[in-house]
Amino acid sequence: MRIDILTIFPEMFQGPFTESIIKRAVAKGLTEIHIHNIRDFAINKHKNVDDYVYGGKAGMVMMVQPIADCILQLTQEREYDEVIFLTPDGELLNQSISNQLSLKKNIILLCGHYKGIDERIREHFITREISIGDYVLSGGELAAAVLADSIIRLIPGVLSDETSALSDSFQDGLLSPPVYTRPADYNGWKVPNVLLSGNEKEIINWNYTKSVERTKQRRPDLLDDK
Repeated sequence: MRIDILTIFPEMFQGPFTESIIKRAVAKGLTEIHIHNIRDFAINKHKNVDDYVYGGKAGMVMMVQPIADCILQLTQEREYDEVIFLTPDGELLNQSISNQLSLKKNIILLCGHYKGIDERIREHFITREISIGDYVLSGGELAAAVLADSIIRLIPGVLSDETSALSDSFQDGLLSPPVYTRPADYNGWKVPNVLLSGNEKEIINWNYTKSVERTKQRRPDLLDDK
């Protein structure tokens, strides 16, 4: 998979993409991440990429030309399955969306800033708009990093144990059950006996029961369609 990220703050991705699972995925050649500075496509030597809002509203808006030129350069080089704009008014990111996107070959993630981007970009280039929550960030960079992480970890070969992702919260519409590791007894706080029994059927039943209980307690909305 190839992910191209369009931003005016490329340095913000140095941390998230140079550590842990994503770093290993890139090193293995399982994914490519390319960061593009929208300012490289600015119309003047001052690298301006924003301007005042038509209509007199407060704030600045990212201009159509630099973003359009950047997207056009990329789309002339290869085909993209999705051109995604990270925005608070997009569809809310969930595990199903991450699963869908992990099957794509090439995607573009566009990070907005200021009051947003010129609407003509959304009308003529964007194929999907995604939000990571009902709140507003200073820009789309952190949201793009979250989305990229949620996708990349699902690519076969990225996780050392590929079955691990299948037991994550939300994969089956439930939250994950409690998990434990050694020691089995810490200051009298004991691991449930069933998890030490070696009885696979009982362990599966226990995990499912605890998943349902936790989901009822914390996210009952997830059970509405069950």
